[in-house]
Amino acid sequence: QVQLVESGGGLVQAGGSLRLSCAASGRTFSPYAMGWFSQAPGKEREFVAAIRWIGCSTNYADSVKGRFTISRDNAKNTLYLQMNKLKPEDTAVYYCAAGGFPTYTESDFHSWGQGTQVTVSS
Repeated sequence: QVQLVESGGGLVQAGGSLRLSCAASGRTFSPYAMGWFSQAPGKEREFVAAIRWIGCSTNYADSVKGRFTISRDNAKNTLYLQMNKLKPEDTAVYYCAAGGFPTYTESDFHSWGQGTQVTVSS
């Protein structure tokens, strides 16, 4: 059983930065990939970014390319999301997820964290 715990959310002004973390625990943790998803109020959860657990391959939603960077520390079983140049429309609950095989669609991720709130004020 994999447990994922996000942290690092908060309130920030537009143009600011936040770094989200996701700590994973479990007997054997070696997912195909890990990802970040966001869910704004009244909207469906949507893909933000993903990274292969082995290798360097990353994938981003168009809305965050050039502003967000996903990374991981395999030794610490920790996933990160560096969020720069934040916009009010980035306001959402951010979830980390493990799985991502064979695609990065929500249904292909089997383990989810509880989410962390990110609020960007204008």
